[in-house]
Amino acid sequence: MQTTQVDYFPIIMQMVLAVGFVAGTIAISNLLGPKRHSVNKDKNFECGIESIGNARIPFSVKYFLVAILFVLFDVEVIFMYPWAVNFREMGFEGLWKMGIFMLLLVVGFFYVMKKKGLEWE
Repeated sequence: MQTTQVDYFPIIMQMVLAVGFVAGTIAISNLLGPKRHSVNKDKNFECGIESIGNARIPFSVKYFLVAILFVLFDVEVIFMYPWAVNFREMGFEGLWKMGIFMLLLVVGFFYVMKKKGLEWE
C-alpha cells in the first residue's frame, strides 16, 4: 500500500497545533503578565533560606546516583505490571522471560549494593 502526503496531514496538523499552543501560551503570558522588577523580587529564593555565596559549590554525587537508581529500578518494576495482568495467556514462555528479567534486575541490584551506590555518607 502506498502512502501519500495526505496521509500525514493529521500528524502534521497535531504537531502544528501543539507547537502553536505552546508558543501562543508563552507569548500571551509574556504580554499579559506583570512586569514589576525590584531588588527583592529579582533575588534568588530557595525554600525560605537566604542565598549566601556562590551557587556553584560542588557537592556529593550520591544524591544524583540514588535518584537515578530509584528511577531505573522503578521503571523496571513498572514492566512487571503488564506481565502480571497477562500471566495466564503468556504461559511458561512468559514465566521464563520474566524470570530472566528478574534475574537481571537482581544482578543489577547486587552490583549497585557491592559498589556501595546506596550508602549515604
